Amino acid sequence: MPEIVTPLRIETSASDLADLGERLRRTRWPERETVGDWSQGVPLDYLQELCRYWAEEYDWPAREARLNSLPHFRTEIDGIGIHFLHIRSSYPDALPLVLTHGWPGSIVEFTKVIGPLTDPVAYGGNPDDAFHLVCPSLPGYGFSDKPAQPGWGIQRIARAWLTLMERLGYHRFGAAGSDWGTSITTSIGQQGPGHVIGLHLMPPLAPPDPATFNDLTEKELSALESLRHSGESDSGYSTEHATRPQTIGYALVNSPAALCAWIIEKFWTWTDHDGDLGSVISRDELLDNLMLYWLPGTGASSVRLYWESMAEVNNWISGAVTDTVSVPVGCSVFPKELQRPSRRWAERRFTDIRYWNEPDRGGHFAALEQPELFVHELRKSFQAMR
Repeated sequence: MPEIVTPLRIETSASDLADLGERLRRTRWPERETVGDWSQGVPLDYLQELCRYWAEEYDWPAREARLNSLPHFRTEIDGIGIHFLHIRSSYPDALPLVLTHGWPGSIVEFTKVIGPLTDPVAYGGNPDDAFHLVCPSLPGYGFSDKPAQPGWGIQRIARAWLTLMERLGYHRFGAAGSDWGTSITTSIGQQGPGHVIGLHLMPPLAPPDPATFNDLTEKELSALESLRHSGESDSGYSTEHATRPQTIGYALVNSPAALCAWIIEKFWTWTDHDGDLGSVISRDELLDNLMLYWLPGTGASSVRLYWESMAEVNNWISGAVTDTVSVPVGCSVFPKELQRPSRRWAERRFTDIRYWNEPDRGGHFAALEQPELFVHELRKSFQAMR
């Protein structure tokens, strides 16, 4: 029956690991960049060293065992198999929470925060802040199935998450997410307002308000400059995903070095660090995330979500407010985020903001970069809604 939920264990064959190592060692490298920074993309020396480590020192069997210590499951929803983590808190009054990642992330993003969110007392917190966690892999990502037909955009994924939570026995729950997870979480609130107590968005997607352009704050000016810079210098990947996902997919599925460069560039650019990505996200953590793209071969299937939904999301970021969200919302706008709307801009779309904060550190992968701060923000957000 499609409604059956079955356990999943990640199992990687020795031949798959040998193939990965051989592909990495046989990479045909280009010449080095002609600049001394990252302005042309990932520097050759950086990528060669990371790929050397991946091939020679990175211990996937040990990392796989760590991931397998978490409870993985699969179930079929709307004709497609969905992989998810489901970690129940020992506190019976814990709030169910569906936590959604985006690209180029995965469930690996949340591994540092699972303990504090499900067992807050063990981490110096309050039992009232406990959550039952559900962390799904998006369709076409991780160990979820790859859609064979078009139509799996953010609204359909949101409907699938509503079905998933109901199937797990959660009739009222919270929803949170970043990157694609922000849009999917927002859609959950719009489609199932009677099922959610509220949303936590990192960040909320809302366009600048032209009515404020004669009275902009310093942060709003910075946010506008960030949008301009992104459109001019940091959106090539998105345009490729949204227009020709199949073309870039051949490189991402065939070459681990190409996959590494395509994804690691975004971790470097979107993470809050002072020139040393390893100071906030370790090489092993970066490669754990990459393995969830390499092993199931999701380089093409994952980026098709841009083809499905990017035009709509771009309108939410910089177009006009054409829809509103009425359920309670908490918002965390981290300083290295791609979009950083001000509260007065966001209030035009999100009509019941219960919590708003702009932390002084953190970026696009906040749960992985700053897990303690991420947990604090999520707890404070839902404290305002419970």
